[in-house]
Amino acid sequence: MATAREGEMNDKTAALLDDVVSRLEKSIIGRDCPAIVVLDGDRRLVLSDYDYLRDEATAAAFETRAAAKAREIGATRWVLAVPQVWVFIPPSTVAMRAVSNHPLREGEQEAITWMSCDKDDGVDYGRVPYARRPSGEPVFDDPEVFTVGVRPHDTMPGFSLLQAYLHHEASDPDSST
Repeated sequence: MATAREGEMNDKTAALLDDVVSRLEKSIIGRDCPAIVVLDGDRRLVLSDYDYLRDEATAAAFETRAAAKAREIGATRWVLAVPQVWVFIPPSTVAMRAVSNHPLREGEQEAITWMSCDKDDGVDYGRVPYARRPSGEPVFDDPEVFTVGVRPHDTMPGFSLLQAYLHHEASDPDSST
């Protein structure tokens, strides 16, 4: 893994990632856990959903609404970020679950899971790992970009948004102008 600044991410998308991560970090410090997406097009639009982690249908509905807004503002890039608990399953599988007030179990780590999409530069996936001090205050690491092949499951944050966004791009030949 590399940091967002070390990877191949362009400056505009990296700035968008910094924006959405900063917003989510402030929410987590305030003990809120929304999903946040920042869409960048004719104008910048920030959407959040506090029920996103409730279930897959709620998450998909938010992402579908975000894709519609992306079309509406002619978005050329976006970043979605969601706080989750990562569960590492040897040898090479990672599962994710919703955050909760319960203590972490063996093999679990809190992280902000994110996906970015730039119309010209493609898709990046990553996370911002964080730990908690004994007081419960989160301490965030830098955003990491996955530099290995990722095969996202259809329940991964951003998957529905990406599919809807790409479907629109493919069906609207004038969307690139």
